[in-house]
Amino acid sequence: MPGVGDNDGVKVALVAESFLPHSNGVTNSLLRVIDHLTARGDEAMVIAPESKGSLGPVRYGIASITRLPAMGWPGYRDVRVALSGVGKISRVLEEYGPDIVHLASPFTLGWTAVRAANELDLPSVAIYQTEIPSYADLYRMPWGEGILWNRVLNIHERADLTLAPSTYAMRQLEQLGVPRLRLWPRGVDATRFHPKRRSADLRKKWAPKGEVVVGYVGRLAAEKRVEDLARLASVDGISVVIVGEGPSHQKLRALLPDAHFTGFLTGDDLAETVSSFDIFVHCGEVETFCQTIQEALASGVPVVAPRRGGPIDLVDHGETGFLYTPGQLDELVGYVSTLVNDTELRERFSAHCRMSVEGRTWEKVCDGLMDYYAEATAIRRQRPSLVADDDKVLRGLMWRPGEVASAKARNARAKGDS
Repeated sequence: MPGVGDNDGVKVALVAESFLPHSNGVTNSLLRVIDHLTARGDEAMVIAPESKGSLGPVRYGIASITRLPAMGWPGYRDVRVALSGVGKISRVLEEYGPDIVHLASPFTLGWTAVRAANELDLPSVAIYQTEIPSYADLYRMPWGEGILWNRVLNIHERADLTLAPSTYAMRQLEQLGVPRLRLWPRGVDATRFHPKRRSADLRKKWAPKGEVVVGYVGRLAAEKRVEDLARLASVDGISVVIVGEGPSHQKLRALLPDAHFTGFLTGDDLAETVSSFDIFVHCGEVETFCQTIQEALASGVPVVAPRRGGPIDLVDHGETGFLYTPGQLDELVGYVSTLVNDTELRERFSAHCRMSVEGRTWEKVCDGLMDYYAEATAIRRQRPSLVADDDKVLRGLMWRPGEVASAKARNARAKGDS
């Protein structure tokens, strides 16, 4: 495949389940990848669902953006689900002629795109980033978890290479039976997220009596378990700050009436806010990585998070924060109380936090991605044609009871392996 691994530049088709103006971990990672491709002199296009209420931008840097008709996800209208079929995606890809297809957190659009890439014999790299099947129970669809895990397996079997963001996610996908797995974490902007951005004005606003500021950053949605922060009401001398927006916003305002809600923040405003925390708490138990934890660490802020998923790789228990047993909120309260009541410990953790992210630059991370593009291209040359036959297409759309049970069993093993 010309371009990948050569010096002639690479043409990359980035297929995203969400993109600007919707901002989340998937979008932010894609923006850093596009920035890196720009610096290298490569070419890129983004294929993404149309955004709610508008078409959204038509370009980001070097990347043109192709928007596809989409509908809102029931109960979470800001999440857009693309409606185009394989034929449409194939035509878009064939017209652009990419050297590599990058599938960002593939699920709905990603399932269509990986089949289109197979039909065109294009190499593909699938970035596992969102543990969607585990959302089923949270959104009152427990019957759907096995079906959704089968969809994950279908997608990643077809991709030439799958990149997982954490060792936990690697084990999880291995248990599911996903082949050709590699570890690809995330970088952090340690210049923007820095202790020097700590704001006396913000702290005066949040903690006029010198309270210890306990903060959270992320979506306000069921999978983030932000409501668990209500248990911190028993901890004296704290001020809780919640950054973000989402469908749980009003519920959380009622549950946490004394908390400070900043709304959605980005850029320097977000960096200033995070560095002004004393403790960062994240309660979500289905995080494949958790970039906001890494940004807190870069800001010199100790972290308390569940011992599951991405936080296991990011938080050095007893050095940069604490990891509590998922679901054990008494542990969460205990660890926060320890940090609240021991200023010296917080300061020691803070110094270790900053050191723990040194070297985790986006440049280094994206250089590794270019190597994976080249590897996926080499794998594609050796793999047989994967043009979907009718049976395999149906496998992605229908699941027999035995397959559902098998997927549930595999995932249960992965969940128990922390």
